[in-house]
Amino acid sequence: MNRPPAPASPDDFAAEMMAYAIRWWRESVARMSLRQAGMRIPLSHSYLSKLERNRRPLTADLVSQLDRAYRAEGKITEFYCLITKFDHASRCTLAVSPSQAEEDETERRRLLQLAATGMGVGAFIAPDESVRRLVDIALNTAPRSVEDWELVRDDHLHAIRTRPAAEVHDDLLVDLLRIHRELLHADDGERTELYRIAAVLAAFHASVLTRLGERGGALRWYETARAAADSSGDRDLRLLIRGHEADHSLYGLRSPEAVLRLTQDALRIAGSSPRPSVGLVFVTRAQAHALALTNRRAEARKAVQRFTDIAEANFPVVPGFWESSDYRIYFTHSQVFSAIGDETAAAKAQESILKGDPAGYQVPINARLHAAQCTVVNGGIGEGVRQATEVLAAIPRPYCNLMITETARRILRAVPVHQRNHPAVADLHAVLPITTAKDIDV
Repeated sequence: MNRPPAPASPDDFAAEMMAYAIRWWRESVARMSLRQAGMRIPLSHSYLSKLERNRRPLTADLVSQLDRAYRAEGKITEFYCLITKFDHASRCTLAVSPSQAEEDETERRRLLQLAATGMGVGAFIAPDESVRRLVDIALNTAPRSVEDWELVRDDHLHAIRTRPAAEVHDDLLVDLLRIHRELLHADDGERTELYRIAAVLAAFHASVLTRLGERGGALRWYETARAAADSSGDRDLRLLIRGHEADHSLYGLRSPEAVLRLTQDALRIAGSSPRPSVGLVFVTRAQAHALALTNRRAEARKAVQRFTDIAEANFPVVPGFWESSDYRIYFTHSQVFSAIGDETAAAKAQESILKGDPAGYQVPINARLHAAQCTVVNGGIGEGVRQATEVLAAIPRPYCNLMITETARRILRAVPVHQRNHPAVADLHAVLPITTAKDIDV
């Protein structure tokens, strides 16, 4: 019998943030490989990799060496100070002595001083927002109710559906920091509900990172989401988070073959006779889509029929995962039937989407790209590629996220090799942003 992995400890959060920070600086600012960075410090690249995965402890001396090697001008060292102070403050219990309270207040003032210099979290998130974010973490210590957290969840969901991914990222991260702090002090009853909220917020954050092409970050936040879901003890939530991960993994995070393995692992959690649930719906839709992308057409048809049979149950609303406004059934049909070239079934689903009012700006965009994909799969190379080019050219650049561009790239991959010199193919390449999902060093 497979046991769920041991949940991550909330006490590890600060160390995980610091590990993420040094990796982010190396990849995104210093633009170094692990080997290049290791030669500068010097450290073996394997040891540096362990530091970046929080498998080895960071010391102040190592942080100072990394700061110099990456030419960070003190920003990594300042962030280390900040996150250390935050970790100390977050571990304090609610019942403290007057002297302890005075010391904690000093720590909080130090956080604000770091924010005011622009050298705190803003160096790794958004400099113009550093003051507000650190004030929020340092001063808003009153715990939110579960109802308040549900409102926060809905606010982030609305932002994901209506705003460019780059504008959503930072606010989500702030609330993930805050819910970590509340988990440290919650009683057992509250902690279960907070784990549920944390799992959803972490999955939302992973979704945003997927849209931004941050492959490594997305996978790590999905790992966090799985751990939080497992800690909640809610089997449906565990299944739902894994289904959400499998679905998003098809947008540049993993190969379709790897996604199929993920869905099999998730189905083992569901058991031999799983009851219908939104989690089961998500796993089966990802399975159907992955089968379609590997050209296993007969299996994809069977899988999408299983998905449809389960999805037609009368499930309660699960914000961000199952709502009538997200057109989830039609969108899945559009994906799968377009990938296998079933023009009639795909067109029927796309018509329902485009005539309706789906939540999320990328839903109708991707439905149009699915139609173009289906045309190309059926041999209409010039027509389908031109259709995709028109769709992409009409999208304001901030909204053209990787989940859209990856759908467009599937159209290019569907073009037979001997026809890839078609003029329309060059036009589609020209409107695609030059961004791809970032790989993880191994």
